[in-house]
Amino acid sequence: MKVVNLLEKNIYEAADVLCEAFYNYPVMKYVLGEKDNYENRLRKAVTFFVSARALRNEPLLGIYNPDNKLIAAATVTLPGEIPNPAELVNKLDILWQELGTDEKARYEKYGNAASNLLPKESHHHLNMIGVRNDYQRKGLARQLINAAEELVSSHPSSTGISLNTEIESNVNFYLHLGFELCGQTIVDANFVTWGFFKSKIKK
Repeated sequence: MKVVNLLEKNIYEAADVLCEAFYNYPVMKYVLGEKDNYENRLRKAVTFFVSARALRNEPLLGIYNPDNKLIAAATVTLPGEIPNPAELVNKLDILWQELGTDEKARYEKYGNAASNLLPKESHHHLNMIGVRNDYQRKGLARQLINAAEELVSSHPSSTGISLNTEIESNVNFYLHLGFELCGQTIVDANFVTWGFFKSKIKK
């Protein structure tokens, strides 16, 4: 099974994978809060985040099983400031109208805390990486990360790749893959994020 580039038509497939992988993830629980219809609100949020990458022409990576079912996916932000197209701005306004102002405030609080841990130099950022439950611990996440690193190596202005995690057991995994721990910060009560960066290998 190999990593492929996903297209706009694959948005809902990718969102389905990431909804499964992130169902109990601390960021989602924190941002979406305790309201009813968690699964529906999670799908709206994740679908928007995947759509945002497609609308900004940023990488969407995936792995299909032999039955042509998407079983792993990742979204990547490119270096530099890419203006948001009007369609994306409208979608974002609609998302927060549907999810709520408290949810928006928590998302922005998390985003600011997470980004403050990362280098300011131009680099790629691995936003979301997820594997379906039945396919975890099979090296698929590592494949996606390797593919993201290949994007870095071919980009003239990128200095490396960053990511955040909110699960302490992931810390050693990323260290094992050669990432450096930039730091950690408490976002809110009992909610911590760790920031990582891996420098571009100069050829």
